[in-house]
Amino acid sequence: MDGIANLQTAQLWSVVQTAIDAAIDTIPPLWPLASSVAVNPFLGQAGEPLEVAAVRLARLAGAAVTMPRGWYAKRVASGLISTEDLTGALAASVWPGKPDQVAPIIAALDRFVAVPDAVPTIADLAAVVSGVDWPGIIAERIGHWAAGYFDEGQALWRVARDRSAYWNWRDTAIHDLTPEVLGLAGFARFVAETPEPALGALARSIAMLELNDAALSGVLARALTTLGGWAQYARYLSFQAALAGTTDNTALDLLAIRMLWEEALFAHYREEIAPLWREAWTAHAAPLVANDEQRIDAILQHAAELGAQRDLAYCLAGKAVDLPADPIIQAVFCIDVRSEVFRRAMEAAHPRVQTLGFAGFFGLATAHRRFASDVVEKRLPALLNPGVTSVAGGAKEADHAQRYHARGARAWGRFKLAAVSSFAFVEAAGPTYLLKLARDALGRGATPPADPVPRFEPPLPLEHRIDTAAKTLRAMSLTDNFARVVLIVGHGARVVNNPHASALQCGACGGYSGEVNARLLAALLNDPTVRAGLDERAISIPATTVFVGALHDTTGDSVTLYDRDYDLTAHRADLILLQGVLERAGHVARAALAAGSRRQCNLEAGERLGGDAARMGPGWGSRVHRRPAQPYARSLARGTGVSA
Repeated sequence: MDGIANLQTAQLWSVVQTAIDAAIDTIPPLWPLASSVAVNPFLGQAGEPLEVAAVRLARLAGAAVTMPRGWYAKRVASGLISTEDLTGALAASVWPGKPDQVAPIIAALDRFVAVPDAVPTIADLAAVVSGVDWPGIIAERIGHWAAGYFDEGQALWRVARDRSAYWNWRDTAIHDLTPEVLGLAGFARFVAETPEPALGALARSIAMLELNDAALSGVLARALTTLGGWAQYARYLSFQAALAGTTDNTALDLLAIRMLWEEALFAHYREEIAPLWREAWTAHAAPLVANDEQRIDAILQHAAELGAQRDLAYCLAGKAVDLPADPIIQAVFCIDVRSEVFRRAMEAAHPRVQTLGFAGFFGLATAHRRFASDVVEKRLPALLNPGVTSVAGGAKEADHAQRYHARGARAWGRFKLAAVSSFAFVEAAGPTYLLKLARDALGRGATPPADPVPRFEPPLPLEHRIDTAAKTLRAMSLTDNFARVVLIVGHGARVVNNPHASALQCGACGGYSGEVNARLLAALLNDPTVRAGLDERAISIPATTVFVGALHDTTGDSVTLYDRDYDLTAHRADLILLQGVLERAGHVARAALAAGSRRQCNLEAGERLGGDAARMGPGWGSRVHRRPAQPYARSLARGTGVSA
């Protein structure tokens, strides 16, 4: 291959841009703490065979994509992976030298396979020859700058973001003498002399590192992996921009910043590390060909998936269905694993109760603004754009008054935390906070009040409302046999002291709790004009049916009903029955929680755990999910009982 420096200008830019795009695509997006959602960490490799992804991620991150051999060995010994599963996985493998029988695969279960080492960066090599922890220094200096640049209002002194990340870092780095104090002489001047467009700086770094085109994407992707969450957050920004039909170059900026460090270290330690660096980038240039152990791991993983599919098919096939002919209560829960125990308990609590499963945004991809809030919350799956907008109800005067009060509270909070006044505040007002600290530590903190009834703003046209209602009901498989009360149950988790609290909320709602979407859908389906339109589409909702929004608190397994959103006088008896069902189901679910955690299982204990500031993750690692003999028998009859 020709060296990058020897390519013609047009060819150079084409090769560089292609490599940059490929490198950025290997990084999965990371949602911010305010609305974190689960993301496949191997999203960038989703289009590759497992064994190829294993080779790539071994080079880039020193990461294994499959479980340790002992995990597969236990599943084989227990029968969760059968000989037939192994045979099927072996037959599907494209391994040219694969064995004819599964015996060598089974024998490989006893072999220890070490976690691979990533290909070293120049910073890694410089650390070896100098004894200076350059990877750690780079992570600290970039992280220190990035924490200010990407701040969303938590810092008292926010970094101006009127320019790109590259420009902002460059202005900061030319005044940062930390690298020079630690041994990288002339770094500030080096940064000052770099080309100002990020792409130009990156192209120069690539040329200076003596790479060839085959190694380029691997070297760049490896550099991004050393930035950890900052690269992933930049990938999130580009992901969101793509959804909106625009572009974002933050990931490119971070890549240019990281490669400038590589260039500076290479120039400083060139004599000692040049041969080692050539070996490193040559490893990136090699074809992505799996070795025998990686192919065996891929076969074992495929066999595990075949076993899980077989087990699930057995679970779903031939089950007796006890579907109520005339249900009194139906409850539509989010298809979240934390709702499974409660759903089973509800169906067991009364023979005329049926539960269904649906994605917790309930078909309403809304951008919502809470009462007295300026923040627009995207309560929708991460892959979607908002389709509607909504706001909390209530009088505008009260909304404005509460906003002014909130601004005063923020000003007071800044006074408490400021560099100088914080000392005086602690001296003067510190003792008055003892009661609050004790109350929070004991889980006695106040529960925030529910927002007023949410509404679409601007109001949706009637035809749009009817379309949305029809599509959602059909997707739920709920088009007839309606109960008198149909609960739309979102879920959330009451947590008071966890920076990752949004990860415990509803992923389908973008890391927020699900009561807003539940209440919006209930209002939509209670609308007489919408019901009249549904009649014309062969979905007839009886006049005696009422939809009620609700919120399942997965911390303490309690359900809050928003039954005051409507006049439910005619359904008083139904609501009394419903409250009894919810209380019994909650007791059963909390008993299962206590069985896993050996904790007290009453409602008061669950609520106290959720409000306990000393517990960052109440309920973590303590749930018991045992497959029942007939899971969701009544739900499976409608094809909606398989939980995600």
